[in-house]
Amino acid sequence: MGVRRGICYAAAVLPVAAVVYIIAAGGPVRALPSFSRQTGEDCAACHVGSFGPQLTPHGRRFKLGGYTDGDGKFHVPLSAMAVGSWTHTAEDQAGGAGPHAGPNNNAAVDEVSAFLAGKIAGPVGAFVQVTYDGNEHHVALDNADIRAAFTTEWAGKDLILGLDFNNNPTVQDVFNTTPSWGFPYTSSALAPSGMAGTLINGGAEMQVGGASVYGYWDNLIYAEAGVYSRLSSGFLHDVGIGRETVVKGTAPYWRLALTHEWNRQAASIGTFGMIANVYPDDLHLSGSDKYTDMGFDATYQWLGTRKDIISANVSYVHEKQNRTGSFALGLASNPKDSLNEFKANVSWYHDKTYGLTAGVFGTTGSADPLLYPVEDIGGSRLGVPDTRGYVLQADWTPFGKEDSFLSPWANLRLGIQYTGYTKFNGASQNYDGAGRKASDNNSVFLFSWIAF
Repeated sequence: MGVRRGICYAAAVLPVAAVVYIIAAGGPVRALPSFSRQTGEDCAACHVGSFGPQLTPHGRRFKLGGYTDGDGKFHVPLSAMAVGSWTHTAEDQAGGAGPHAGPNNNAAVDEVSAFLAGKIAGPVGAFVQVTYDGNEHHVALDNADIRAAFTTEWAGKDLILGLDFNNNPTVQDVFNTTPSWGFPYTSSALAPSGMAGTLINGGAEMQVGGASVYGYWDNLIYAEAGVYSRLSSGFLHDVGIGRETVVKGTAPYWRLALTHEWNRQAASIGTFGMIANVYPDDLHLSGSDKYTDMGFDATYQWLGTRKDIISANVSYVHEKQNRTGSFALGLASNPKDSLNEFKANVSWYHDKTYGLTAGVFGTTGSADPLLYPVEDIGGSRLGVPDTRGYVLQADWTPFGKEDSFLSPWANLRLGIQYTGYTKFNGASQNYDGAGRKASDNNSVFLFSWIAF
């Protein structure tokens, strides 16, 4: 839903009808403690730069432990998140940047969210979000991640075992490489973006419900396996979500990562993926399309004395598309296609307050004129989904530390983000047949991100 969610998980809770629906099926729910108040720790303990969603090793263990670690006391704070922004693009966007926006220089309240976040009872904890989208003027259930975790031993080493329920593939992940929590952690909904994306990168978010089991052994091996299936149309309607993706049957999901910590450093390397059959039309008049998404990722963090933290993240997703259904309906030119997504970024945070991040991204794939109907100046349909560019961001987080004036009641991040494109929807020049260049979509995004 627009902005990449990722406040300091210290932002907390608000019981609303959608949250009641998903957790208790109509039963009573009370407001639960926020993570920071629950643990007695500041945001910087779990998050790089004192603000989410980029996690430290301690933050990853807290999430894997089911959001239940705490000081033994009961806390009932109410809290929320809001993101306000201003977006400028190099050239105006014909017809407006959004349904309630002008062609350029748009100010917006991107999101206002409420959370149920923290320990529910015993080993069960949750992170459930309900969001008002200020660009679409709509309220709906957003990310939901509910889990139960247990700590034990195996072969004399610590072992965390867990059961997870969520509605967005990769939202349960603890690394900042997968689609749900990757950089940029917030971005403009009023700036252009490429037309192609893999299914695991938001194509099934809020449309499916999933259950998985996971284990984390000796701070070394993380493994997860689960399945997703479509949520009912009635449930989606009740929580304010329209039907966009219809998954046929069940879709298996997997995650495997090796992690290591040494000399105030941490690194990981892993793989993740999902296989799903999706109907290409609402009436199911043809067969389904099969998507096989295979991802690979790696991370590195230099934590030092926490005065300066350097992080690096890289991910690659290859998607095989068997478009039997779409081809039969004349919606795709090829019965088989493929898509690739690459992202990499490096960040530096000083004194848990000042941050600089640079990232690159690229999407490449099979030419398919029916899937990607972009015309060149001669009128021939290129049908190439390739989009490439870079993102530069500087941000300031004045709160979120142990001695912060407003801690743990509020946290704030102010930032400026520049996105540049070297290729857009298949070309660098005249990608739309009307003379528009890829660089015409370059944007400046100023944002204010507050959790309270």
